[in-house]
Amino acid sequence: MIPLFSAKAANAGLDLESALLRVLRSNWYVLGAEVTAFEQEFAAHAGAAECVSLANGTDALELALRAVGVAAGDHVACVANAGFYGSTAIHAIGAKPLYVDIDAKTLNMSAAAFERAIQQGPKAVIVTHLYGQMADIEALAAMASKAGIKLIEDCAQSHGALRNGRRAGSIGDIGCFSFYPTKNLGALGDGGAVVCNDPAIAKAVRTLRQYGWSTKYHVSTPHGGNSRLDEVQAAVLRAKLPHLDAANNERRQIAARYNAAFADLPLGLPPSTQEDYVGHLYVVRIDGRDAFREHLRSRDVATDVHYPLADHLQTAYPDAQVSGTLEQTERACDMVVSLPCFPGLADSEVTQVIDAVRAFFAH
Repeated sequence: MIPLFSAKAANAGLDLESALLRVLRSNWYVLGAEVTAFEQEFAAHAGAAECVSLANGTDALELALRAVGVAAGDHVACVANAGFYGSTAIHAIGAKPLYVDIDAKTLNMSAAAFERAIQQGPKAVIVTHLYGQMADIEALAAMASKAGIKLIEDCAQSHGALRNGRRAGSIGDIGCFSFYPTKNLGALGDGGAVVCNDPAIAKAVRTLRQYGWSTKYHVSTPHGGNSRLDEVQAAVLRAKLPHLDAANNERRQIAARYNAAFADLPLGLPPSTQEDYVGHLYVVRIDGRDAFREHLRSRDVATDVHYPLADHLQTAYPDAQVSGTLEQTERACDMVVSLPCFPGLADSEVTQVIDAVRAFFAH
């Protein structure tokens, strides 16, 4: 079975043991030299002045919201097709998601839909670069700035994406990252970070990640918590960061092969295989998804659905607020299928995936 993702293949050839040994020999495990160095290196790669590492990507979103002033009762514009991660962070604060429809081509937030949502007065907007494809971030950022709305980039699936010389995460007020093992830059466990160019925002996140302390044991900021990237994960991420761009390029090459092979089929395909797409997931859209997935399983090709149920339809929150309609969002959730696309996926395996997909339509 060709897996959807293989950590073994993605990490092949990387010297992670030296990173682990370095931490063991230091006898320092939290907020030490590895974390400090990683924050500097990741900020430089992202094109941002500041990086604050955290325990996971969901914490990154929550603390980013708090750092830009979102409080209980505020509305935060976001999309509803991105796995409920942004919604989780919004609800954790006691704020309210305001769901905005997506662009039918990119599956990211629609600029036109966001422009309408602005009339409902959101305090902030979370713009997710879904599947590794950058959203129309320049247009969205211009609208948000004009309206006085803070813009948070959710870059959990877009590490290293680049457009017009700027990286994902460096364009809004603050960018949020996850380093979960399957991410383009993945740790050996959970991890996250924010990047920004505003020292005040970075300082707020640093305070919030450690109990709201101004100095040790003195709590000066409310709603702080414990959200620290450990030294082991920082050391692993430092070892992997220099290889990120090459790994992203490998993902793009696989996606380009797929796009070329599927161009004549009745599939919705990723709109770009350029630098603004880093191939975190290769997602197609198809009517009759279940039969398609069963066929691929019979041909030893794993698939998944990212994501099958839109946030505004989740049963835990029956009173979800929607701006306009979410027609494109709901249609996408009914059609999306993810195919294998990761560094280390062999050429022969890519060919097997292509043959399996084409065989479905041949029948």
